[in-house]
Amino acid sequence: MATVLTAPSSASRPLDWLNFFVADVRDGLGPYLAIYLLAVHHWRPDSIGLVMTLSGLAALAAQTPAGALVDRTPNKRALLMAAAILVTLACMAVLVNASFAWVTFTQSLAGVASSVFAPLIAAITLGLSARGAFTARIARNESYNHAGNAVAAILAGVLAYFWGPVAVFYLMAAMALASVAAALRIPADIDLDRARGLAHDDPAAAPQPVPLRQLLDNRPLVLLAVSCALFHLANAAMLPLVSQKLALANPALATPLTSACIVAAQFVMIPAAMAVGRYADRLGRKPLLLIGFAILPLRGLLYTLSDDMAWLVAVQLLDGIGAGIFGAVLPLMVLDLTHGTGRFNASLGAVTTVFGIGASLSNGLAGLIVQHAGYRAAFLALAGIAGLACAALLALRETRVADATPTTPASA
Repeated sequence: MATVLTAPSSASRPLDWLNFFVADVRDGLGPYLAIYLLAVHHWRPDSIGLVMTLSGLAALAAQTPAGALVDRTPNKRALLMAAAILVTLACMAVLVNASFAWVTFTQSLAGVASSVFAPLIAAITLGLSARGAFTARIARNESYNHAGNAVAAILAGVLAYFWGPVAVFYLMAAMALASVAAALRIPADIDLDRARGLAHDDPAAAPQPVPLRQLLDNRPLVLLAVSCALFHLANAAMLPLVSQKLALANPALATPLTSACIVAAQFVMIPAAMAVGRYADRLGRKPLLLIGFAILPLRGLLYTLSDDMAWLVAVQLLDGIGAGIFGAVLPLMVLDLTHGTGRFNASLGAVTTVFGIGASLSNGLAGLIVQHAGYRAAFLALAGIAGLACAALLALRETRVADATPTTPASA
């Protein structure tokens, strides 16, 4: 019989630590790869950008197949551990050979492997959660994930200061080993049907997974994906634009201030995610996500009011509220809209692919606007796109089912 998370259990603490440690692994080397290649191997910026773009495209293309794989695989813990080890080995391989072809191959491999983390953790959580307990538990997952990101960023900064950019590789390896240890402590008796979104206790639910193509007929799911794509089209470029303005104001402080923005925003995301766990079943998913979306056009407008460094950093902290809400609410809404289909994780991967496309286009669009009209126009344009995201979300119905059982953080 499957273990369920109706209260603190043998699975709850391992899930906490899994989310904490895997936070650094699931994103790969990220910006630290650029620092390493530039500082140690003296790569040209355009070559660095091309490698990161190609690996990002590989990860994006793998999102939907990864979700489908998570739905099908019976041993989800083993897949998670294999992905963590593969991402780490692919990144460590850069230390052996830093040629363009090898780095592109290894980082693309890491991107593909990392695409399984989000649906895997959601599936394991759903498969171990009792009816009504998933909301609080997914919010707790996000809180620990943000805490892990913040701590990893601080450690990376400190270690790199003393031992150089190569220290980040070994930090990632240590985090990967810790995430494997946490995964081993998660109970193996996961309810596989529940984990993929099948609902045998619901007479209206499909007895077997529906065909994947049928998800395209799910108009609310498509509308959610489009609204998220517009959100990320507006959001992804905002921090890079702020970093550029900081660099123009004071080049020496731009990097530490950008790092401080990232770390501080991660800590802001923790209470934002926990608030989702407390209120999403009571107030509904849509009002909370609208709050997260509405902060984005506000940020865009506020950036235009002053070029003062303290002002720019303070406004950037609002990102923590929007991102914290988004990360916790999205899996809930996807589950609501695909309940009983057996395609929860494939759907989550598909939605991630769509908004990933928006994020990938964001920096290019913002760069063109800055080049021709300046930073103020770019922020206003991004704020306008964010407003469109809010409008699209307003058109979406509330996804929470009427008989959802309200949960509290204690039930996680």
